[in-house]
Amino acid sequence: MERKRKAAVKPKRSAPNPVQAGRFARESKAARQKRTLEILARLHDAYPGAKCSLTYRNPYQLLVATILSAQCTDERVNMVTPALFRRYPKPADMADARPEELEELIKSTGFFRNKTKSLLGMANGLVERHKGKVPAAMHALVELPGVGRKTANVVLGNAFGKNEGVVVDTHVTRLSQRLGLTAHSDAIKIELDLMELVPRDEWTIVSHLFIDHGRAVCKAPTPRCEACVLNDICPSSRV
Repeated sequence: MERKRKAAVKPKRSAPNPVQAGRFARESKAARQKRTLEILARLHDAYPGAKCSLTYRNPYQLLVATILSAQCTDERVNMVTPALFRRYPKPADMADARPEELEELIKSTGFFRNKTKSLLGMANGLVERHKGKVPAAMHALVELPGVGRKTANVVLGNAFGKNEGVVVDTHVTRLSQRLGLTAHSDAIKIELDLMELVPRDEWTIVSHLFIDHGRAVCKAPTPRCEACVLNDICPSSRV
């Protein structure tokens, strides 16, 4: 006799605390901006050492590491880049790299064939258009093969100290939505919402704060609301 298969149990989504959700349901923009400043202040206290977790010594190394970090942990990227930078210390060296050698060096980061194309295109772009130097301007960076706005924001904010935008990754997306700072899922729209709420001099650090908090407390799929320093000002809090 054939046994009946049990229906797959889907993980429950954490429901917002109705009291909290109601409290922020009609929040004005001014009130949201004020709450955002409080969120930032608390996260600064909780993560005083928040910074880019990719290891780099110059803008070129950060650009390479950021391209490699797509769909890969920063920890894994940091394991790969020392040998990579010894082999290709400058953009001109990488521009002349044999694709199969580059692929082998970055294979463990995943999607290595596409990343190899991006790295070779980026390096050639730097050599041909910028004399082998990473430009410190958004429009010039995003014109490079394999470089989008997110990658450009990482490089500009961390390597050049320029706050041109906010890096929106999966952690930043999740926290921005749970904290009621955006209603969007599109990265560009989330970035625009955050740029309106977060002071410009915090545009770079806010992503590091959100990433650290997302890794430690506000995890997917289940956040640790009971341990969260924001649980009284978060519309998604379950406590």
